Amino acid sequence: MLIRKLFKFENAHIVRDCSTQRCSENIHGHSYKVEVLLESNYLDNGQMVYDFGLTKLYIKELIDSFDHAITLWSGDDKEYIESMKKYSNRWVELPVSPSAEQFSRVIYLMVERILACTNMQNGEREVRLHSIIVHETETGYAQGFEEDAHSELMGKINLEEIIFSPQVQIEWSDSTLWKKLLKQTLIKNPKKV
Repeated sequence: MLIRKLFKFENAHIVRDCSTQRCSENIHGHSYKVEVLLESNYLDNGQMVYDFGLTKLYIKELIDSFDHAITLWSGDDKEYIESMKKYSNRWVELPVSPSAEQFSRVIYLMVERILACTNMQNGEREVRLHSIIVHETETGYAQGFEEDAHSELMGKINLEEIIFSPQVQIEWSDSTLWKKLLKQTLIKNPKKV
């Protein structure tokens, strides 16, 4: 069984070296829609693959980290990166350029880690991430699967190289969430949300 949860965020970026001049040379924004598709052959105690209410915790918090933020590529010009960090409290720095394709890979790895570190409380079994779809516009999206997220051909992504601004981190329900996920510390789903 496959289920889908939709999340939204507003974000600014530059996608260096792409063919479109407006996108590669100018800070611009998008109203992103992110589809998280989960699957399992089992249903939990509530007869669900994974309660949608649970996705509003850690998964939503990490995806929401990009909302009203600027996403920076660590390989961009250092002066540009420092200027953006100086004038914006909400930013995320990635080890890859923030294209829709790379966003789908990054978010895949983040959600995959959340699921791997989550202590399920309501009979959920073998819940797996099927894919992530990132809609950058109404007409264009990228869909990333496990093999894409872990593909070195598309550029290796180390979770340790993803940096959230201090402002983003203090807005999480647990400001140490990312550190816990990087250390693969077990996080517990509540019995009720």
